[in-house]
Amino acid sequence: MTLETKVLLIGGTSHAGKSTLAAHLNDALGWEVRSTDQFARHPGRPWRDDGSAVPRDVVAHFSSESNAGLLESVLWHYRENVWPIAEAVVRSHLNNSFDPCLILEGSAILPQAVGDSAFTRCRTVWLTAPDEWIRERILASSRFSERSDTEKKLIDAFGDRALAFNQVIVDGASRLGERLVDVSSSDPLPELIELARTG
Repeated sequence: MTLETKVLLIGGTSHAGKSTLAAHLNDALGWEVRSTDQFARHPGRPWRDDGSAVPRDVVAHFSSESNAGLLESVLWHYRENVWPIAEAVVRSHLNNSFDPCLILEGSAILPQAVGDSAFTRCRTVWLTAPDEWIRERILASSRFSERSDTEKKLIDAFGDRALAFNQVIVDGASRLGERLVDVSSSDPLPELIELARTG
C-alpha cells in the first residue's frame, strides 16, 4: 500500500515540544526522524546543563542584540543556511522510493518556505502555545531560579525571542491556511498519526 503522506514536517518555536512529539510519532509509526538542528549551527540556548560555561559567542549574541535583531538573525539563518538543506532532504525522500518515510522537525521549518516549496505527499503541522506556557517551559528547562543574574538576562532574551518567533509561526501558518496545533490544550499525537497514515 502506498501511503498518501511520505514526509511529515513539524515546525514551531523553541520548547513547543517538536522533538518530543517526533519521538512519540517514531514509536507509533516507525518512520525515520531527523531534526533541522543537525544541518547548520546558530547560537543555541544560552545555558548549559552540564555545568560548563556558555560559549562567548553565544553570550555576546544574546547580550548585544535587541529582540528584533535576535529574531531577524535566527530567521535569516533558517532561511539561508538551514532550509536549503532541509528542502533537499525532503525532496530526496519524496522522489526516491527506497527512502523511508520521514518525520522532520525543527524551528527552521517556516511557513513561507514550505508554502513556496510546493511539496506533494508532504504534510506540515506547526506547534504553538500561549506565551506563558512557552516561557514556563523555558524557565523550567534552563533551571532559571538557579542561575546568576547575568545568566537570567541571557535566558530572558532567549525567551523573548522564542515568543516573537512563535508569533511569526502563527501569523505565517494562518495566512497560508496551514495546520496549527495548540499543544497546551490538547495532545496532538492521535491527530498526527492519522494525518501521517491518511494524508
